[in-house]
Amino acid sequence: MATKEVIIEANRSEKHYWLDIWNFRDLLIILAKRDIMVRYKQTIIGAAWGFVRPLFTLLGFGFILTKFIGKGQSNEIPYPVLAFSGILIWTYFSNLFIQVSNSLITNTNLISKVYFPRIIMPLSAVFVVIVDFLMALILYTILALWFQTFPSFQVVYLPIALIHAFFLAFGIGLIFATLNIKYRDFGQLGPFLVQFGMFICPVALTKESLNIPQNWTFIYNLNPVVGLIDSFRWAILPKNNPFPWDSFLPSIIITFVLLVIAVAFFRKREDKFVDFI
Repeated sequence: MATKEVIIEANRSEKHYWLDIWNFRDLLIILAKRDIMVRYKQTIIGAAWGFVRPLFTLLGFGFILTKFIGKGQSNEIPYPVLAFSGILIWTYFSNLFIQVSNSLITNTNLISKVYFPRIIMPLSAVFVVIVDFLMALILYTILALWFQTFPSFQVVYLPIALIHAFFLAFGIGLIFATLNIKYRDFGQLGPFLVQFGMFICPVALTKESLNIPQNWTFIYNLNPVVGLIDSFRWAILPKNNPFPWDSFLPSIIITFVLLVIAVAFFRKREDKFVDFI
């Protein structure tokens, strides 16, 4: 019985392009496995680094805030749980962004050899971040059990918050990955933005404790990461506060717009990547 030949070539229509991604699903899995193996190869504790990094971040924030700023303890939720919930989603988001933004540069040898949908490389880069997140989530669970801060029914929203974080990080990262092929400065800019963003987003503190002036609240909520952190905390912390629509809606809208722009920008530049390698 004759088998149907799958034709895969560059500059295909949108319909065939996304079909090509499915046809190359084996490559996606291979690249994902490679990234995970490379990440933890020749390390002593392996995937445990997934919760070592956020743990030391928590310890650093806890020391600074309790000793120098005096905001260490929440009246309702123990500060370690409150802070780690923000660190957990921030680490997931920022690692996704960095992995996606560097995905093309780390695979230049593949780009120059054969055609396949290049978006497979940013997609494959996210799997190693998921492993890190799961390890950090175990640590958060232990912390929550220790302080007896159990989530309510709102925890069912958690997968939606993680998908939200994925699309936001993937959209921004895809733009950086595209620009990074021609302008390598963006490879240096990404880690700087992550470091800076940790201090302008409510990661280790709540938005309320930052004492933002009322007339600046709307502008602050236009930062899509603010809505992401607010909604994630709403899902994972044992509080029955109203859902943070004021920051969540702008975040969802901006995430969607960024993702559409990022994919269109990536597709427009994709066939020129090889010229800058």
